[in-house]
Amino acid sequence: MYNLAFDTTGRSCSVILTKDGETLEKSVKKMDFGQAEVLLPTIQDILKNHGIAMKELDLITVCTGPGSFTGVRSSLSAARTFGLALPGIGLTGVSSFEAYVEDIAPDELAEINAIIIETKREDFYVQLFDIHKKPLTPPQALNYADIIDKLRNHKVTLVGDGVERFLSQPSGLSLHAIRMEEMLSISALARCGNNRYIKKCLDYPKPLYLRAPDVCVKA
Repeated sequence: MYNLAFDTTGRSCSVILTKDGETLEKSVKKMDFGQAEVLLPTIQDILKNHGIAMKELDLITVCTGPGSFTGVRSSLSAARTFGLALPGIGLTGVSSFEAYVEDIAPDELAEINAIIIETKREDFYVQLFDIHKKPLTPPQALNYADIIDKLRNHKVTLVGDGVERFLSQPSGLSLHAIRMEEMLSISALARCGNNRYIKKCLDYPKPLYLRAPDVCVKA
């Protein structure tokens, strides 16, 4: 089973091609801007390197956010276009929260596992999961104090690209494990897609926006 997974919602343009869960090729290009211009050529090169046509794919997995408004739109537009052009291919969306929690090792799991994602603002994107990786809260945009209130008096694991900034001031939390990720693992995203394909529960990709985009109105 061929799975093409990609993500442009954060600080990279990441693409992976797997076959039966094994990585054939992976590309992770770090960038804050310009992911949309890099995504399609990267996909084309990876498929060409392995002699695979788009119509031979079984599944396309795309990250639905949260993240950059433009990055989320770029990924989803590409995925939906592929889905329209090739309706026989499976198509599913996976949130950054799901991919981050998928990548937590069994010995890292705590009573509460907090996925904390950078917003480049004063707040953070956050979702809490239990020791079985089941959601305890919906995805939210919260400030530091509100997150601390939810985690206080619990054994906690922190994971995500927002953890470093979150811990830049004393938290007073009981920490079990800390994963200061630079970006989302594209391999974890692909595994989430594979799991959904096997369970036959594909979720048509919809953008996960937790706040309105920043806009400037010219006078």
